[in-house]
Amino acid sequence: MAAKAVAGTKILGRKACGFNSRPGHQPLSGAAVSPLASPDRVTSLLDEIFAPRVAVRVYGLGAIVFGLVGLVWGDFSVVWQLDLDRPPPQTVIAYAATVPFLVAGLATQWKPAAWRGALALTVLYGLGAVVLWIPRALKDPMIFGTWEGAAEQVALVAGGLIAYAALAPIKTSVAARLFMIGRLLFGMCLIIFGLAHFFYLKFTADMVPAWLPPSQNFWVYATAVGHLAAGVAMLSGILVRVAGMLLTAMFVVFGILVHVPAVYLDPHSHNNWTENAINFALIGSAWVIAASFPSRKPAA
Repeated sequence: MAAKAVAGTKILGRKACGFNSRPGHQPLSGAAVSPLASPDRVTSLLDEIFAPRVAVRVYGLGAIVFGLVGLVWGDFSVVWQLDLDRPPPQTVIAYAATVPFLVAGLATQWKPAAWRGALALTVLYGLGAVVLWIPRALKDPMIFGTWEGAAEQVALVAGGLIAYAALAPIKTSVAARLFMIGRLLFGMCLIIFGLAHFFYLKFTADMVPAWLPPSQNFWVYATAVGHLAAGVAMLSGILVRVAGMLLTAMFVVFGILVHVPAVYLDPHSHNNWTENAINFALIGSAWVIAASFPSRKPAA
């Protein structure tokens, strides 16, 4: 039975969301499709780039990057530093904390185990949010940076939740609810990301390459609006696929212009590598969101 329409976007189960159908598939028709009626090359290319299996694998690669950063540095990723007066041996705990990310990320690369990997990553990122970041935000609610940190973790949870819902052998009605929850969580996180640009205007502007015209502040405002617009799309269920695609592209540009150059300039900085890992993981979440919604309306 078809799932209910969610906030203006009709979700007809996982096939309509694209995860159980081949990328770039043509609607069934009794007659041959003429070249003039076929999708244009740009649409076909986007369908292949945002194919469901590609999206899930990119999401899993983000976790693999997290795990590798933890193993190489022998320390917690910056986002999971514990607040302890006398912390235990960091290297031992770092290995114990990062190996599961590696294993789960690798699982998403193998189709039969992909849904289990997605579930494991949802739980792991969820622990980071519930155990570490949300308590920090509640402890110091006036510090917006803690809410942004919590939002980063929840955004990764949302991506895993949607990937799991799409791939797991569960009822369509349950999957539809998980799709909706993931989309709404991701939308709320994007609103927080957008507001953070205004709260930390100078800090964010300093990250923008000075050579990029017209000005650093312009790009702070532009990307803030981009986050907010994508957040509204996720929360309303309108143009979710388009918003997810544009958001993915924006995160990729962040990596090319900001995070990768930072590693090149200071390869010994743990923070620089961690920021790259976080951005990579967010790219995966945005990619999964975009792939979870059909590029065309289902045939009647």
